[in-house]
Amino acid sequence: MNWFLGIDAGSTYVKAVLIDETGFVKGRRVSATGFNAEDVASRLVEEICGEACIASCDICGIVATGYGRRRIGDAGNNVTEIKAHAMGALRNGDAENGRIRTIIDVGGQDLKVIILGDAGEIESFVMNDKCAAGTGRFLEHMARILDLSLSGMGKLALTSTSPCEINSTCVVFAESEVISLCASGKNLADIVSGIHYSLARRIARMARNASFKSGVLLTGGGALNPGLVKTLEDELMTDVHVPPYPQFNGALGAAFAALEAGQKTPLTGMS
Repeated sequence: MNWFLGIDAGSTYVKAVLIDETGFVKGRRVSATGFNAEDVASRLVEEICGEACIASCDICGIVATGYGRRRIGDAGNNVTEIKAHAMGALRNGDAENGRIRTIIDVGGQDLKVIILGDAGEIESFVMNDKCAAGTGRFLEHMARILDLSLSGMGKLALTSTSPCEINSTCVVFAESEVISLCASGKNLADIVSGIHYSLARRIARMARNASFKSGVLLTGGGALNPGLVKTLEDELMTDVHVPPYPQFNGALGAAFAALEAGQKTPLTGMS
């Protein structure tokens, strides 16, 4: 059996996915990026190989993607985040059969919208990596202000009956609005729901600017937030599909890039 591995070296987390030559996913691992993404990636490879009961030397190809893709010495090649996420969506979201045409990836520090054509090819894309608005960092900051966990925040948003209006997508100004709403005694669930709608509006604007198509796949850590899924569906007025492991979509695409290349990659510094 031949094995192939994809590594998504993001600014916040490093993800790894191992597949066999048939495309079956054998294992997944994730860890905070920390100071040295290369060391983290090497550790994840060792761990994922241990779980799969294979030797690292049995891996025939490794492809890296993400913010730190060029710093992953174990990878024999790298691909852009756009290509990796498109390839991951083809496997994750059945894009080749007409279901998925728009990929929205909400990462810790960036936001990507990718439009796919009829054959699953990349037609266009837009990215936001200069501002926290529209990213997971926005929700993380708001959760800290309200002394809530991210998971708890998303679930709380679903209980709101009258979401507060939060007009600013800038983290600093939105923080001031949230503090004012708290001081005025507004219901916490309504404030949290308003935060999610503020984020969803920002994402929806980017999607519309990219001429999004129905058949939306939401990936990245943001897709684990049920409050964001609901508010984004409301803003886009269409169903939003979430794959089983949305934060691994880029790493999955990189693994399939390695499989397609069929390359033989030596694992530097690994037994």
